[in-house]
Amino acid sequence: MHDLKVRTDALHIEFDSQRRIRYRNKLYYRFLHWPIWIFVFFIAPGPLTFDVIERGFRVDGRMLAWTLVVLIGTAIAGLRGRLPGCEFQPYIIRFTEDRPNPLYRRVCYTTAWGEVIAFAVLNTAGLAYAVVAGEWHLKQMYDVAYFPIAGTLWAAGAAGWLPRVKSSTKGEGHERRYFYGSVWAVAIAQPVLWLMWKVLPVGRSSDVAKLTIFVSILMCVGQLARLGLLPRTKPIVPGQLAVSD
Repeated sequence: MHDLKVRTDALHIEFDSQRRIRYRNKLYYRFLHWPIWIFVFFIAPGPLTFDVIERGFRVDGRMLAWTLVVLIGTAIAGLRGRLPGCEFQPYIIRFTEDRPNPLYRRVCYTTAWGEVIAFAVLNTAGLAYAVVAGEWHLKQMYDVAYFPIAGTLWAAGAAGWLPRVKSSTKGEGHERRYFYGSVWAVAIAQPVLWLMWKVLPVGRSSDVAKLTIFVSILMCVGQLARLGLLPRTKPIVPGQLAVSD
């Protein structure tokens, strides 16, 4: 029944048995995944990241120190094959297999989940407050609420309650859809919001436009991901169709 529901919701699906199996990751493939995880861990201290974006990428001792930690840490992990996509060979060959989920994958995806949700929630709340109250308190919101929100998600990930961070990889064929769909939505909405912040005049009408466009992007991209129309958002189901009477 679960597979039938997935097929009804999504316009496109993939069968696990029909996917081309890759037994080794090429060097360029591994290298291209490294910047992704640099960025994920670079933006982890949300309030500090907000300061950098707000003031511009000027020399900041705190951010410089954190950047060096991230670069060195991810480089070591990547060289050892302990970052998703940087492994010597793919850890997951069949997305419906029941295999132990390695700690490094759980840590990386948990970190990303906390950021994706925290940035989306705080920006939406900040825009809504600006529309209602006529003034901006987004920085204060980041200072007060970022780590409680992200920390709650990180705790949920540590407990194995989030997609892609469970103890088993059995549900990867479906769980990766939720992760990539969320990442696509926030990764598109955030730059658009930043651009609007730069080019639109200050005022309530502009704040209404920002809020409307930001939330619309999140919803539209989320819907495209649900339908399996975005990269890595198609459900991956077993190759054999199961019929239940």
